[in-house]
Parts: sequence; C-alpha cells; structure tokens
Amino acid sequence: MTATTDGSTGALPSRAPSASDANAETTDPNLQAPPPGDVTGAARQATARATDHLLSLQDSAGWWKGDLDTNVTMDAEDLMLRQFLGIRDEKTTEAAARYIRGEQRDDGTWATFYGGPGELSTTIEGYVALRLAGDAPDAPHMAKAAGWIREHGGIAAARVFTRIWLALFGWWKWEDLPDLPPELIALPKWFPLNIYDFGCWARQTIVPLTIVSAKRPVRPAPFALDELHTDPRNPNPPRPPAPVTTWDGVFERLDKALHLYHKVAPRRLRRSAMRAAARWIVERQENDGCWGGIQPPAVYSVIALHLLGYDLKHPVLREGLASLDRFTVWREDGARMIEACQSPVWDTCLATIALADAGVPRDHPQLVKAADWMLDEQIDRPGDWTVRRPTLPSGGWAFEFENDNYPDIDDTAEVVLALRRVEHPDPQRVEEAVRRAVRWNLGMQSKNGAWGAFDADNTSPFPDRLPFCDFGEVIDPPSADVTAHVVEMAADVGATHDPRVRRGIEWLLAEQDPTGAWFGRWGTNYVYGTGSVLPALTAAGLPLSHPAIRRAVGWLESVQNEDGGWGEDQRSYRDREWIGRGASTASQTGWALMALLAAGERDSKAVERGVQYLAATQRPDGSWDEPYFTGTGFPWDFSINYHLYRQVFPLTALGRYLGGGPAGAAPGSR
Repeated sequence: MTATTDGSTGALPSRAPSASDANAETTDPNLQAPPPGDVTGAARQATARATDHLLSLQDSAGWWKGDLDTNVTMDAEDLMLRQFLGIRDEKTTEAAARYIRGEQRDDGTWATFYGGPGELSTTIEGYVALRLAGDAPDAPHMAKAAGWIREHGGIAAARVFTRIWLALFGWWKWEDLPDLPPELIALPKWFPLNIYDFGCWARQTIVPLTIVSAKRPVRPAPFALDELHTDPRNPNPPRPPAPVTTWDGVFERLDKALHLYHKVAPRRLRRSAMRAAARWIVERQENDGCWGGIQPPAVYSVIALHLLGYDLKHPVLREGLASLDRFTVWREDGARMIEACQSPVWDTCLATIALADAGVPRDHPQLVKAADWMLDEQIDRPGDWTVRRPTLPSGGWAFEFENDNYPDIDDTAEVVLALRRVEHPDPQRVEEAVRRAVRWNLGMQSKNGAWGAFDADNTSPFPDRLPFCDFGEVIDPPSADVTAHVVEMAADVGATHDPRVRRGIEWLLAEQDPTGAWFGRWGTNYVYGTGSVLPALTAAGLPLSHPAIRRAVGWLESVQNEDGGWGEDQRSYRDREWIGRGASTASQTGWALMALLAAGERDSKAVERGVQYLAATQRPDGSWDEPYFTGTGFPWDFSINYHLYRQVFPLTALGRYLGGGPAGAAPGSR
C-alpha cells in the first residue's frame, strides 16, 4: 500500500464522491444481480458474498486475524534495534527499506495514517532507517525528507521516544532528554507516579526505559545526521521555561531535579532498583517470548535486559527476539512490514458475531471451532489488574495470541456476545466461561460507573504531565465505547438491572456530546462511539423514543455522505470541524448502520442509502477495500488500519438489516 497525499493540506473534505458499482459485478452465476432499487435483494447478495469470503479467511485452528497497519516507526525502530544489537542483516534491511520507501509521500514525509499530514517524528525515523539501508542523503527522496524535517524544527522538535532512539547512537545527547529513574519501580502503589498509575501499555514500556535511561548507552553511529538539525552547531537551543505556577512548570523542575539525582544516585540503590525492574520485566514475559503481545514493550525490554548483561543467547532474549519476528508481515513484492500488535481474539469474536448475525447456523462447524478456540484462550491467572482489584477472580480475554498479564474488558465483552451466538456441543462449558467473564468484567468497573480497557480507576492526572510522556495516551480512563460493550454484554446475559450496569447506562447518557454523538476512544471516532453506544442502550431497554437516542439518530443522518456511506477522519481527534467528516469507508458505514438499525430506523432513507453503498462498493470476492485508518491506538498519535474491520462490520450491519437485529443468545444459554 502506498500512502496518498489526499487531504494532507488539512482542508475539510467535501462529501465523498459517489461510489461506483463497477466492483459489485459478480462472476458467480448463482448470484444474479437484483433489479435496480431492490435494496433487500442487493443486501442479500452482498451478505452471501461477504459470508463466504469471511468463512474462507478462518485459520484451521479456528481463529481469524487480519493484518494490522500502523506506520513506519515500527519498521524503522526494528532496524535501529537490530543495528544496536549488531544483528542487522542485508535481507531484513532491504525488505524493511522497500516497505518504508513505499510509504513515503510525494512531499518527502511519512504520515501516521492514510491520507494524513506528514508527521515530524515518523519522518525522522523513516529517514534514519533508510540511511541505515544505504540510501544516500543527497538522493532526491532523502533530500526532500531532510528539508521538510529542518523546516519543521529538526530533531530538536521530535518527540522524546524518537530522540531516545537517536541517543542510542550518539545522534542526540542523553543529557538533553527527560530523565526517568529506575527507582520508580519502588514507589508504593498509593504514591503518585507509581508504575501502576500508568496504563498497562505505558507501564510495560516505561519500566524497561528506566533502565535504558539510567545506563545511557551509546553505540557508534555509522554516519552523522547533521542534515536533520536546523543548526548543526547548536542542535538543541534552549526553550523558554514554563511558568512555575503551572503543572508544566512544576514537572519541568521535577525533571531538572531528576537529572541532578542521576549524578549523585547511590550506586547500591540504583543497582537494586535496576535489578527489581529487570525482575518485573522477566516475570511479565509471555509464553511466546513477547511482552504484553505488543511490539514496543518487547523492543525496549530486550534493550534493557541486554544492557544489564543478558546476552543474545540467553533464553529470555532469544525468545524475545524470536517473538519480534512473529510481528512480521511479508508482502508479495518482497517488502517487510512490522505489526505493532496482533488481534486474533478481537478479530475472531467480531467475525463470529458477524457470521451469526448474517444467518450462518449457530452450530456451523466453523463457528463451533471459533468458539472452541476462544474458550481455550480465556485467562485463568491474575495479572496487573489485581493491583486495583485484588480479590476479583480472573476470567477475561486478551486481544492477542499471548497476553495473560493484560486481559482487557472490551475483548471480554465481545467474546461473551460471540460465544452466546454459537450452539456449542458442550453448553455447560460455555455457560461457565461466560459466568466467569461477566463476573470479571462487572468487577472491573471504575468508581465513576464506567469501564476502561485494561484497568479499573486508571485515571491519575500526573503521568500525562511528565516531560517524558509526550506521545500518546499513558493512562486508561473509562471510555464510552468500552462501557457500551460491557452494557451490551450485560443486557445479553440478562443483567440489565444489576446496579453496576444501571450506573454504566447513566454514565453513557451523561457523556453524550451536544451534537448527539459519543466520543470513540478505540475506533475513529464519533461514528465508532455512537455505533457502539446505541446498540447497547437499546439492548438495555431504553425506549427508541428516548431523547438521547433520537439526538444520536439525527446526528448520524446529518453526517451521512452523499454516496450513502459514512466516514470520519483521524483529524477529528484534534479538530471538531472534522467530527463525522471523511471519505466513506465500509467499516464506519457498518458502525453507523448498526446504530441506526438498533434505533429502529430500518426503513429510513439513511439506512437504505447506507445498505446501497455497501452493496455498490463490495468487490467481486465479497470483500471491501479500505485504505483509511478507522482504528485507534492513541487518539491522533497512533492510528490503526485493522484489515478485518472492512469485512466484519459491513457484514454485521447487512445481517442485522436482513434479520431484524442481532442473532441473540443461543438456546438455553440464559
């Protein structure tokens, strides 16, 4: 995939152009094209194609997993890691460089999402990776990138994580980076800025980085990067300090104090802290060698342990490096892309829901196989979530293949909804798994009545203030989309009147935006939030005439594109003018239709046009094309293109359009 420069100027899009129905022509003689205007017939045909296509994508073990696109920093940092460890080879380098070059935009930059603007830190890392691959700095594509970097402040303006990578090779001074001492590991759990105040993804990254920050290693750089400084003689000009009366000013001065402490830290205390941090890291290594099932913590954990004396043949590092290879996706053109993480549990439960709602029999062998795989993935051991909920029994699911330390509330809710759509030959096994999952999910409710993704009450205001934390979310507060999925799960198992569920509903109603939409934390953005909340509220028994539901319906109708689809750009996270605005996509159209159908709008013009859009843009093999990023890691900072989203959400919407709603629970499972 080559990124486009469409929309990079930041101008608001007009409504997307009308979709062509050229791709909707079928080569299957058994699927005759419905007469023009036959929306139901078009939906049936599209549903049949999409069902066959999705069934064909299932792994023989029972799971589904689509590729997960992010941006080239994953690939660049993989090359820099290999350079740092001395294991970079020509084949890997050239394959990674091929992918990185292919993602470069016409203006020389790299973006963090398809069609987005150039991003400074991503462009710096992409440039450095290509320098490692042998691309000359005076080559046209490199000179263009370097010029853009200088125009936007050079390396000095890059985020902290980028400058840490550069410091590993002496391209930046450690003294000019925020300090993060390993003694942080010893702070008690009630103390501000203890490691459990950070979201689990940040926690797993910060602990190893405290070791790196203390060690401050420098490996010889194979070349200079003077061309990326606005002034090579003064690469890091001083910045005016923030007023001491502000939080930013307070934390700037705290960072200065930590730099002074670095010089005088008692050696015995520092060694003890680093050993404790190393134990914490090793204890959280998963069975497949990774950490948390995601790439960044694995990379930093390998570096940290290597700095502490673990050689590359040590089992911990050997398995850690092997796990990183499993994040690799090889393209047909020989390019090599690195996934930030993998999403088999999430993809499998969503695929199961989509197929069941599309009318696939509950006892279909492939659904039963998917249920068996999901049942085997349920986590029965404690993890970091027990810091806030020490007496709560386990029972959740994680997002990835291996991530027993960090089950998440969102996956658990959707897996329950998926399992209850399958007629399993061992219903008691399913019932027990569901019972444990519901107990765990409801027990993870935060004090405000809502649910976050991984932890309860992970809402400290302090981690975001650290100068070190200038990239993405570092805490895990409750969100509307996760809360909605828990409410929908609770309604499905008959727990709507549970006081915890009622509080969740009240929280959702209070969180509705004045426009009528809901913010989407883990999907882009208000279309995702609204697409999650409306099905939950109606499942929980809110009347379709409820003002919150009518306002949401009105908003969805107001942002529908001229071609009948819905789309929302990642820029809506920063600019309210973009809310509900963007080129139509299959996944976002699916979310909007799921919401409208739940609100009783099946016969509305908006739903009819949305269904027609999906039918018209479907490809002959039953799939949809979707280059746009509709998933969210960190709002604005880290965007995701889940390749299976374009399959499961349109199919779910079409199935509900034809079947009158979700498939519901399997007989006898209530």
